[in-house]
Amino acid sequence: MTPAARIQAAIEILEGLNATALPADRFIRDWFRTRRYAGSKDRAGVVERVFDVFRHKASYAWRMQSDAPRALVIAGVLAEGGDAAALFDGQGYGPKPLSDAEIAAIGAQPGVAPLHVRCEFPEFLEAELERSLGQSLEAEMEAMQARAPVDLRVNRLKASRTDVITRLKQDGFDAQPTPFSPLGIRIASQQGLAQLRQHDAFLQGWFEFQDEAAQIAALLAQAEPGMRVLDLAAGAGGKALALAADMRNEGEITAHDIDAGRLLQIAPRAARAGVIIIRTTDGALPEDPFDIVFVDAPCSGSGTWRRQPEQKWRLTPERLQELIRIQDSLLDQAARVGAGGRLVYATCSLLRSENEDRIAAFRARHPEFAVARADEAWDGAKPPGLAEFFRATPATAGTDGFFAAILVRKE
Repeated sequence: MTPAARIQAAIEILEGLNATALPADRFIRDWFRTRRYAGSKDRAGVVERVFDVFRHKASYAWRMQSDAPRALVIAGVLAEGGDAAALFDGQGYGPKPLSDAEIAAIGAQPGVAPLHVRCEFPEFLEAELERSLGQSLEAEMEAMQARAPVDLRVNRLKASRTDVITRLKQDGFDAQPTPFSPLGIRIASQQGLAQLRQHDAFLQGWFEFQDEAAQIAALLAQAEPGMRVLDLAAGAGGKALALAADMRNEGEITAHDIDAGRLLQIAPRAARAGVIIIRTTDGALPEDPFDIVFVDAPCSGSGTWRRQPEQKWRLTPERLQELIRIQDSLLDQAARVGAGGRLVYATCSLLRSENEDRIAAFRARHPEFAVARADEAWDGAKPPGLAEFFRATPATAGTDGFFAAILVRKE
C-alpha cells in the first residue's frame, strides 16, 4: 500500500467504527481479514493512525473545526508535519483531493483550545473529571495519552513469578516484576502481545493477562481456601480465576453474569489454569450467604482510555446515568454476604460518580454495612492510592485507572 492508500484505509476504518459498538481492535482485525493485500507494515501503519486519531480526537477536531473521519486524519497528518495536499491528491487508492473548505480549515487559526480539547476528553465530563481528579486532571489526562504496558498475572496454582519471568526472558521478552502486585509481570511494549497469546507458558496456564491494579483489587478481597465466593458481573471470569488461585482451588466460586456468551469463556480459561472450583450461572443467585461477593461493575471504562481510547468518545451522559443505575442494582444484589462477610466493589473508572458516590448511596440504603479500610487489607509495598479505598491512576501508579472499596456486613 502507498502512504496515501494507508490514509484512505484509516479514513474508512474510522467511518466504520462510527457505525458500530465493536471495540476498535476487533473491528480493525475483521476489516483486514477481507483485505489480504495489506501487509504487516501496512496494517501497523493504518492501526497507528487510527489510534492516533482516537488519542487526539478533540484537538484534531478543534484544528479542523470538524470531527468527520477525513478531517481528523487530515489533522493527524498536519500534526506529524506531513504534506496533506500531496497525500490527498486523488491518485490511485488514496483519498480524493482536498476541498476548498478543507484548505480553508488548514489555513485557519482556531484559537486557544478549551480544557476538554487540550486534555482530550468529552466536554460533558469536564465538571465530573475536575471533581474526581482535582488539580491532577491535566497530568492524568496526559498520562492517558501514553500506551499502556502489558501486565500479566501469574497463576500461582501452576507457576511462580520467578519461573514465568525466567521463561519469558529466555524467549526475548523484557519481563519485569510489577512494583506492587506480588503476582504481576510487566512488559513495557505491546509489540509482542500476539506472540504472548501463543506462548507455551500462556497455553499451559502459567499466566493470564490482567492489569496490575485489577490484580491488587482481587488480592484485597482476601479470599481464602474453603470460602464461598460470588463473582457478580463476572464477564469472562478474570477476577474469578484470580480468586480461585488465592483460594488454592479449595472452596466454591459462583460466577454470575446476565451475558451467557461471556460466561462461556470461563470454562476453557479455567481448564487452562487448572481451576476446578468455579461454576457459572446467568440465572437466579443462590439464597445462602457468601463469605465474599466481588462486584466488578460495568462502568464508563474511563480508567482504560490508554488501551481503548475510542471508548471515551462513545460515552454519553445518558449512558453514564444508565451505568450508575446498573451499579446501584448490582450493589444491592451483592448485599447477600453473611455476618462478617466482605463485599468488594470495583470499577475501572476514574469518576467519583461511579465510585465513592455509589458506595455512599449503598451505605445509605444498607446501614448494616461498614467500610473496611483498603490499606489495612494489604500486606507488602503500599501501592499509590491505597487508603480508605483503593484508587489507582496511570499518573500515580502506572496502572489503568481503577477503584475498589471493601464493605463488611456488621455482626
